[in-house]
Amino acid sequence: MPGLYLAGLLVSLVGMTVLDARFRLFFWRAPWRAAAVMVTGVAFFLLWDALGVALGIFFIGPQNLLSGVLLAPDVPVEELFFLLLLCYTTMNLVGFVRPLVARRLRWPGWGRR
Repeated sequence: MPGLYLAGLLVSLVGMTVLDARFRLFFWRAPWRAAAVMVTGVAFFLLWDALGVALGIFFIGPQNLLSGVLLAPDVPVEELFFLLLLCYTTMNLVGFVRPLVARRLRWPGWGRR
């Protein structure tokens, strides 16, 4: 069923956005900084993909779940949304874990045996 993978990625991105908005993890904490991090991360991975395609490491095999829209040869549009999800998930995780680690490090007795 063409487009099913893209639909799954979009649903996942909406879920990441809801978590972000609820807990102020990334974009809702510092929107301009988050946008810069997201653009940098996605651009890095798109360059990585372009290099992989040029070296013959990455290619599109026969897939009936993809939409068929290509950003470049052997780079489906789903790759862009996957990279957005990858970066967003990672930064939401960092936004969630950072305060926990900071709180744990301030806890008296932490690190003593």
